[in-house]
Amino acid sequence: MSQTPGETTERTTTAPHAPPDAERLRRWRMVLGADSADSTDRALTGQDAAMDSALNALYGGGGGKKPNGRDTGGRSAGLGASAPSVARWLGDIRTYFPSSVVQVMQRDAIDRLGLATLLLEPEMLEAVEPDVHLVGTLLSLNKAMPETTKETARAVVRKVVEDLEARLESRTRTTLTGALDRSARISRPRHRDIDWDRTIRANLKNYLTLPAPDTATTAETTGTATTGATGATGATGTVVPERLIGYGRSSRSAKKDIVLCVDQSGSMAASVVHASVFGAVLASMRTLSTRLVVFDTAVVDLTDQLDDPVDVLFGTQLGGGTDINRALAYCQSRITRPADTVVVLISDLYEGGIRDEMLKRVAAMKASGVQFVTLLALSDEGAPAYDHEHAAALGALGAPAFACTPDLFPDVMAAAIEKRPLPIPDKEHQP
Repeated sequence: MSQTPGETTERTTTAPHAPPDAERLRRWRMVLGADSADSTDRALTGQDAAMDSALNALYGGGGGKKPNGRDTGGRSAGLGASAPSVARWLGDIRTYFPSSVVQVMQRDAIDRLGLATLLLEPEMLEAVEPDVHLVGTLLSLNKAMPETTKETARAVVRKVVEDLEARLESRTRTTLTGALDRSARISRPRHRDIDWDRTIRANLKNYLTLPAPDTATTAETTGTATTGATGATGATGTVVPERLIGYGRSSRSAKKDIVLCVDQSGSMAASVVHASVFGAVLASMRTLSTRLVVFDTAVVDLTDQLDDPVDVLFGTQLGGGTDINRALAYCQSRITRPADTVVVLISDLYEGGIRDEMLKRVAAMKASGVQFVTLLALSDEGAPAYDHEHAAALGALGAPAFACTPDLFPDVMAAAIEKRPLPIPDKEHQP
């Protein structure tokens, strides 16, 4: 079982009844690392030493090599640029740390030590822990990836995609199916199809107060008297249903058109992965017609590949500039049923195109009846960096921009389909 430095489980370096001060020093030594721990005067052996070595190779004080391969002049810690040494290190951290920690360390190794190019080697890919961030890195290397590596890379990407689908598909289907059923209203429903809640609310203006019953007669008949909350004789009322609202019957035709317009600039890697998975799930629902458009300075329609999100991901090209206006122009040209269309723009809004034109397109789509949703990110990474000015401008048009987690996305889509307020998290902090 993997253990972390802070755990109190017995180790080869710690006696079963180690004094509290000795255990405290051991923990401080593990936290501080070799470069800053001289004051603890604590030597590590066994598994503690192995864990410390793995951490020092990545986080040691300036050691090893910089991404350009030049020595930093520090101590000998570091992974260097040797594929065998990196592969051994990847195996070590998977032995000593839980999966969530391994994924963070892998990401830091790629960012801090410039190891991305080593992922082009199949044996390296077989050693890594698959996660969303690794998929983003692989997609950015897609064009440079040799044929011998592509099948291994696809296997890594497929594992991440399948894990995401298993986590997200069931709830997405359930939430959106209910929303679609509720949004398909009819005005002449059969009795069993009446939506009583909406019917009553729509006809409250037709509320009639009925005369109070003859209390003497009621008392003689039942031996009781009915009084209201104020003490007066109680009166009853009724709602006259001038207009009935009912659920529509299931139909094989698409009830809603969904357009996912996804920014594929480098900073949006995790969002591209999640959007591809959700796109595939939405496309599999026969009551939805789903289109997936990705863009940088060019626009690519990947709708015909939505049956396999792995193909979608390898059809993207992370990096490059951003032209949101051009992407929205393409999406707008494909809208045939504005009142039944939801457009979801997933972008950090750093526009490289024509800002005013972009805003005019959003305003025109909303005026035609399109439900427009702007997501600054679709990931679990926390608060994203984004263009606050553009976000505020979209908010002024009635299209508030906010970051969305994968778990919240089904609720956001359900609200858009039903044309009700979006469940914006921390709304008071939104632009």
